[in-house]
Amino acid sequence: MKILLLSSAYNGLTQRVHVELLQLGHTVSIEVAINEQTMLEGVRLFKPDIIFCPFLRHRIPESIWRHTVCIVVHPGIKGDRGPSSLDWAIQNNELEWGVTALQAVEEMDAGDIWATSTFKMRPGNKSSIYTIEVTEAAVKVVLQTLARFQDASFKPEPLDYSKPDVRGELRLSMKQEDRRIDWHVDSTATILDKIAAADGSPGVADTILGNEYYLYGATQEDNLVGVPETFIATRLGAVCRATVDGAIWLSHLKRKANNGDKPFFKLPATMVLGERIKDLPELPVSIYHSTANTFREIWYEEKNAVGYLHFDFHNGAMSTDQCLRLRDAVMEVRNRPTRILVLMGGQSNWSNGVHLNIIEAAANPADESWHNINAIDDLIHSILTATNKITVAAVHGNAGAGGVPFALACDKVCVRSGVVFNPHYKSMGLYGSEYWTYLLPKRVGYEKAVEITESCLPIGMQEAKQIGLIDFIIPDMFDAFDNRIEIMAETFAQSKDYEKLLGSKVLRRNHDEFVKPLKVYRQEELKHMREDFYKQNTPYNPARKQFVYKPPATGTPERLAQHRHPEFSDDSVVPLRERNSNHAAH
Repeated sequence: MKILLLSSAYNGLTQRVHVELLQLGHTVSIEVAINEQTMLEGVRLFKPDIIFCPFLRHRIPESIWRHTVCIVVHPGIKGDRGPSSLDWAIQNNELEWGVTALQAVEEMDAGDIWATSTFKMRPGNKSSIYTIEVTEAAVKVVLQTLARFQDASFKPEPLDYSKPDVRGELRLSMKQEDRRIDWHVDSTATILDKIAAADGSPGVADTILGNEYYLYGATQEDNLVGVPETFIATRLGAVCRATVDGAIWLSHLKRKANNGDKPFFKLPATMVLGERIKDLPELPVSIYHSTANTFREIWYEEKNAVGYLHFDFHNGAMSTDQCLRLRDAVMEVRNRPTRILVLMGGQSNWSNGVHLNIIEAAANPADESWHNINAIDDLIHSILTATNKITVAAVHGNAGAGGVPFALACDKVCVRSGVVFNPHYKSMGLYGSEYWTYLLPKRVGYEKAVEITESCLPIGMQEAKQIGLIDFIIPDMFDAFDNRIEIMAETFAQSKDYEKLLGSKVLRRNHDEFVKPLKVYRQEELKHMREDFYKQNTPYNPARKQFVYKPPATGTPERLAQHRHPEFSDDSVVPLRERNSNHAAH
């Protein structure tokens, strides 16, 4: 079938739906919904059989939904309506939530119901729940809707609030007044819920030392207390703020822009507050610290000859300092008396490579880019040279740019089935480093490596497994995922073939080093990267600014919009990745 995805951005949910539909053999094109004209144009050019809207902030023109079935993927249960669905669900502590596929009609979110899927709510912030539970449920309703669309006997269900299973309601857009924190009244739990419900976007507006900011990345603190609203301590870029019954850590802030100001962007809290908190004590935390309710980015556990090195960086971005701290942790724990070292990334994000926001905020972005890329190279080198044990990447969250070769640096790559990889740099105007020229061809071959990096398209895990990019797909999530990893790692550690496998790894590494040393791969990659960072008029600087400041989109990239490509025709559709790769080669 010909399926058009109308979306306000090519976000993680849209990418996941895209790769799932392509895996099923459908012809899929994307139109970023800039305005009514571009939406109409996209439909006219592509002539889809059906339209899905995974993430749409715009109203669909009547001239579209009257003539083509348009399915809105709404992040709410049956009957739920409004633009702040997930925000209200988190802030109101709903026990169960869901995603519903609605047919577009004149009234927003009021169309017939084609499919719905529910999930249990967990403690977590909005961006995490959206990335995992909402995305999984959205894929289910899209595929179910597609099957029903091809069944001539199926009739969608009209929205009827008299039915007992229609529990949702129309909710207004959540305003900052609904999110406002009263530090002298609200409990720690209430504050955590409010910040979680706004995490990612828009954040919770608050006044700090006379200025207005948005708050992000809240973590409960069990052992510190102070006068409510005051700051107590700092740690690794975060600040600890007292509440009426405890304290919380805030990892990131964004200064609120006044009229005429240049827009601000999200940064670690201590960077934003600067000198105003210089007298606060910096409280270190060991990687062996056992208390979960405190702010920490890296921690280590050990069991049955297996070491588990956890790291969880906000949105998966890794600054120079974070890369070096994780490198030091790898160097320390790889000398522990274990047989297996498992790298356990965050639930929502494994890694997205260098930290573009911190780079943009630096006095010299080129210098900070250079420091950051060398630091992540150092981290990956520490894994590649860990020849005294088998290393495993346990990838529960999405990975992009340098985060993909970071995972591939491990001997075995185990990935949750719903993960999406974006193993490319070109859209950011970069050649790329992180030893990708060694790691990617080693797994998929040179031609496929070029195709992947040139096409700049996401990869689902079925495709990743088919081409040899990963080793194992794990269908479980959260604790069940971790349990499966534990079983696999412990079984591997106790295997009678362990010494033989470790010996083979050492021989392979020595052979590869003899053929072409790692330092040569790094030198070749960094030669390109230095030019990308320091030369004038390279695409990296504007691409980085666009990523950081997130201005409104002005068009759909040609790599996504098949219908806008010169080679597109109704009679002959070239597979998207192949077409983009061929186009780039010319």
